[in-house]
Amino acid sequence: MKEKKASNNVQALREDRLLSKAELARRAGVSVLTIDRVEKGAPCRLDTKRKIILALGLKVADRGQVFED
Repeated sequence: MKEKKASNNVQALREDRLLSKAELARRAGVSVLTIDRVEKGAPCRLDTKRKIILALGLKVADRGQVFED
C-alpha cells in the first residue's frame, strides 16, 4: 500500500528565506533527513510540523501557508 504524499510549501518557504536544509533543521531541532523527507511530501508528526512552522518564523496559526492538510 502506497502512502499519500502530503502537499506542503516547506521547500519554497525555506528557499525564500535563503535557508539551507541544515539551517532549517537546526532551528527546528530536527534532522536534515526529516526536513528532506517533509519537503518530498512524506507524512510527519504534528509536533514536527509545529517545529518547522516556528523555525520558518511563522506562527502556528499560519500553518495553512506551510502545510495543506
